[in-house]
Amino acid sequence: MKPKSTSPKPTSAAVHPAKVELRVLGTTVTLQEHIRKQAEQDLGIRLRFIVDDGSGVQRTGVMHPESYEVYDQWFHSIDYLWPARALQPIETARIRRWDEINSLPRTGQLGDNACTNAGCVPVDRLYVQPDNSLARTPTGRISMLPLTHNADSFVYLQDALPPALEATPESWAWLLAPELSGRVALQADAAIGAIDAALAVEAAGLMKFADIGNLTIEEIDGLIATLIDFKRRGHFAGFWSSFAEAAQLMIANKVAIQSIWSPATVELERAGLRFRLASPREGYRAWFGGMALSRVVRGRVLDAAYEYLNWWLDGWAGATMARQGFYISNPERSRDHLNDAEWAYWYDGKPAAAELPGPTSKHLVAAGQQRDGGNYVARMGRIAVWDSVMDEHNYLVRRWNDFMRA
Repeated sequence: MKPKSTSPKPTSAAVHPAKVELRVLGTTVTLQEHIRKQAEQDLGIRLRFIVDDGSGVQRTGVMHPESYEVYDQWFHSIDYLWPARALQPIETARIRRWDEINSLPRTGQLGDNACTNAGCVPVDRLYVQPDNSLARTPTGRISMLPLTHNADSFVYLQDALPPALEATPESWAWLLAPELSGRVALQADAAIGAIDAALAVEAAGLMKFADIGNLTIEEIDGLIATLIDFKRRGHFAGFWSSFAEAAQLMIANKVAIQSIWSPATVELERAGLRFRLASPREGYRAWFGGMALSRVVRGRVLDAAYEYLNWWLDGWAGATMARQGFYISNPERSRDHLNDAEWAYWYDGKPAAAELPGPTSKHLVAAGQQRDGGNYVARMGRIAVWDSVMDEHNYLVRRWNDFMRA
């Protein structure tokens, strides 16, 4: 007679499939712990955030698509990843709120106004064509789901602004103003920092660029020579790679003016600094972020990746982005997760009717404070250039490194 088995009965963990783990590669702009926890709770999956700086994310994205399922970065980085075949197309039929996404990334227009064609315009690399190239002709497949975006400029301490500048309209040229020498910082990333610098150099009348989003070799050489000259005269006090570094430079009183990302202003608010985020007369440098799918993701994990992308359009994520000064591509859905005072401040550009919370804090914006630059259309409708991958990007990086080492 065969003896009865004494093996334990399978546990529930053995009966039910294990939770899917989703690896998301990106930067601190969107890969934040409170967002990870909320998404895990809402979706019933495990999320592992792989956080690096912009250059590191792009490098890993191109070279190691097997190391992530979701790529969370800027639209201009598609110019690296798509030719490398690191990504697979996203089927818009699987994006439940695709029709809610506004016209800016889908058509290149905001209302009736066409936005600038300078730099890497998101719509030009959005739609996957039948031959697998990218263009603005609509299809049912996209390279990246457009999500978070903003218009960036520079920030300055109001008490440190010289009277000569105070009497003039805000301008990118202020980053090169001799009155602020020794108290200026720029972003360290070549692709973005060089555009900020080019905006400043052109606004100051030191050079004129044919296409500020796509500099020639000669223009790059002229720009770098100008910047090195300023650096050797002690004009720059620092360079930053993350918004936390940018905030610390100003909190530590090392700089009075610098290019900036919106989350850094949250830290400046917390530190009690009197500052202004500039609305430059030349226009903003704009960027569009989004999420893309690794070429290797399949099956249940691919299904989970689509659910994560859809979750970002459900409203909660857009609201927490708004509380950091960022916009979301379907803003009306976020409205249900913001009170009237928050919506009026972040999207309508009106003075805060009450004290407003931050993404993880009860107190961020004081009553009466007003966002610089106006409402959503006013800010995103004044774009001087989009973040860009230039034709001579590799040369720009080499020369930018010369500037960093000078």
